Amino acid sequence: MRRLLNILLLEDEDGIRSFIKVNLLREGYNVYEADYGEKALEILKKNKIDIAVLDVLLPDLSGFKVLENIREKDNNIGVIMLTAKSMLEDRIEGLSLGADDYITKPFSPKELILRIQTLGRRVKGSSKEITTLKTKRFTLNLNDRALYKNNIGIDITQTEFEILKYFIENSGAALAKDEILDEIWGINYFGSVNTLDVNISRLRRKIEDNPSKPKHKKTVWGYGYKWEDE
Repeated sequence: MRRLLNILLLEDEDGIRSFIKVNLLREGYNVYEADYGEKALEILKKNKIDIAVLDVLLPDLSGFKVLENIREKDNNIGVIMLTAKSMLEDRIEGLSLGADDYITKPFSPKELILRIQTLGRRVKGSSKEITTLKTKRFTLNLNDRALYKNNIGIDITQTEFEILKYFIENSGAALAKDEILDEIWGINYFGSVNTLDVNISRLRRKIEDNPSKPKHKKTVWGYGYKWEDE
């Protein structure tokens, strides 16, 4: 039997939170709701959360602080940030801290559900058969969704895992940004290419010996990116 995903919904405005919760319940998700950051942290301690939907502006801890707490302990939880439409800095900061995606207010329930469905496919778990994807220096274990560089584990988020997997599977091929967005975030994704660019930058800091001069994740100027082995 398929396990229902557990969603943490952190939003301090009662009306917005209730509206989102109703729509998530209608889609069959389990919803844990919090109206302030400390309560969200308590929920995270006591429950297995698959996806966290975090508002940025809160009366106590910001959504960024909650995100930092999540990433200090767990890279498997999917995170979607709720940001103000005009605050590009919030979106970039959230992605830089390890968020998988963001959605700007106001938004439709359908858009949020699509984002959660796409992210949910990355966090549900892996197949029973152990398989690996290898390059000269890197190994992706597709069963436990872990990355190893020279046999040393590297902590990455589920979105970063999917990006790296897609790049390695298409090693040497120039991949357009729109193509990567469609593959990782889905063809119905309404967000900005900034989401991809920040994730790529974050990955480079984790896997490259010198992120300012990447040997693996190369930029194809005016087009996209490609993966190269040494």
